[in-house]
Amino acid sequence: MQQLKQYCLAEKLEQALGNPESPDNIMSYKQVVDIDESEAFPHEQVNWLYNWKLQNYYVPQEYGGEFTSFEEFVAIVRVLCRRDQTIGIAFTTMFWSFITWMAGTPEQKAWLSNYMRNENGAMCLGYSEREHGADLTGGDLSAKKVDGGYLLNGEKWPINRATISGISYILAKTEDSTAARSLSLFMVDKSRLNPDQYYNLPKILTHGIRASDMSGIGFKDCFVPDDMLLKEEGAGLELALKGFQITRTLCSAFSHGAADTALRTTLKFALSREVYGTTVFQMPQPRHTLVNGFLDLLICECETIASARGFHVVPQQFSVWAAVVKYFVTIQLENMINDISVVLGSRFYMREEHDSGIFQKVLRDNSIISVFDGSSVVNLHALLLQFRQISKSRSRRNDTKMEQIGQRLNTIFALDQELPKFEPEKLELVGRGADDVLQGLEITLDQLKMLKEKNAISPEIIEPVIALTQAILEELDAHDRLIANSAFEYGHNQSPELFELAKKYCTLHAAASCVQMWVYNRENLDEFFAEGKWLILSLNRLLAPFGRSHPVPAPYMETVAQQLVKLYEQKQMFSIVPFQLATL
Repeated sequence: MQQLKQYCLAEKLEQALGNPESPDNIMSYKQVVDIDESEAFPHEQVNWLYNWKLQNYYVPQEYGGEFTSFEEFVAIVRVLCRRDQTIGIAFTTMFWSFITWMAGTPEQKAWLSNYMRNENGAMCLGYSEREHGADLTGGDLSAKKVDGGYLLNGEKWPINRATISGISYILAKTEDSTAARSLSLFMVDKSRLNPDQYYNLPKILTHGIRASDMSGIGFKDCFVPDDMLLKEEGAGLELALKGFQITRTLCSAFSHGAADTALRTTLKFALSREVYGTTVFQMPQPRHTLVNGFLDLLICECETIASARGFHVVPQQFSVWAAVVKYFVTIQLENMINDISVVLGSRFYMREEHDSGIFQKVLRDNSIISVFDGSSVVNLHALLLQFRQISKSRSRRNDTKMEQIGQRLNTIFALDQELPKFEPEKLELVGRGADDVLQGLEITLDQLKMLKEKNAISPEIIEPVIALTQAILEELDAHDRLIANSAFEYGHNQSPELFELAKKYCTLHAAASCVQMWVYNRENLDEFFAEGKWLILSLNRLLAPFGRSHPVPAPYMETVAQQLVKLYEQKQMFSIVPFQLATL
């Protein structure tokens, strides 16, 4: 099976970093745990990444960088975060640069490109405030217009990399109200500020990512020139929300890296640990737990890879898709890590005993990812506010629209298809009811039925896949009926039942992504993927809470267990795509 070219760069980085189990390698488990214990910012490791020129891949090609696709980007971040989320997150604060690529002037873009590529420049995001949290329009930090610029007053907190970064994206009030147009966004270059007019807040002590620069920034009559304003006055909230569509989606890569390591180190223990005359992995319950953890990774990868590719095809749908990915993937993998911890027994709680205590660090670090860039509640709320439009749009589809959706799905899910260039200017605050993944599932169901008619797949596989796909559609129909008959109102006072409905929608979205990933790549990936037993188990796992599971032969779990061990022994990423890990 040939390596997909969009994964070659990440594999090159993986080999350069070396096997994290080797203590002397940069970003080894031993090194990152020691850094975590010291709580000191990992300057040496971050500088190594700069010297490798990884920062160039955060800058689009049209502005002098090497960024080509979000699919490639996600793979890079997974490589970093399978070693250490602290370092991966600290370096990847640079993806806030996409706000400038989206809304900056040509001069701002050129300056930022040079700053990132040639000056090892990093940035942070100052949106939230101690007293207001996610209530962005309720913030107090103000920007008063004066000749040639603005005077900033107030504080932003908490901010990752607030102190150790040269650029701060600061959301400030240019109008004394809570209206949507009261906020403006500034790309603040700290090197151009009067040091007496701004200050850094103390480091925040955290349970996880303890070596990160988690702090804040404050301003006191701090003058910032006009050329630091992005777009125009009043555009701040729009830019903030569109920026979140990018970063919320990409947060899934942080979780994937951590989950791979959690599963890998736990499997290593289970294969070698002997109790009661056998290995832990040969015992039915631990084996079942680890196989389910592997399935969770595959499910989340289908959702994540599709979303990374979707940015290039349907950016205007990401007010929906970003909320789905940020909620589902980060929570699913957070739960997965907690679930497999029982296999390690008491060692999951130890900071030194097994693989330098990397599992304990992963467990602590990863728990913050679901909170980043909008908590689960924030993302579910953003999603459910669009349910009426989504349901109406689905009911109004016609043959022409379905044909267009089918063409887009092929580009999104077929991993051998070239992607168009990402066009951030096409991001929209609301998706106008469009969600190709679920609204195009009938197309995929028809493809499955054609495969059955052609006898292209054995009946024991294709029939349950069709039945489970039909179940997704029936649950989606029920969702639309509930929305149509609900006392739905816009605003923040939404019922708990609507939040549960939003969670269900995310699960159906992930299930549809799994089916579509399989249909469009059966002939591109390996035999395990093509055979489809993993898909049946995954769909069962997702649909079981709704009472829609399908009987599965017992040997299917054994097939997945064997693939899990195979990937481990061959030093491959736990992934649906071929990805060789470093061995030295």
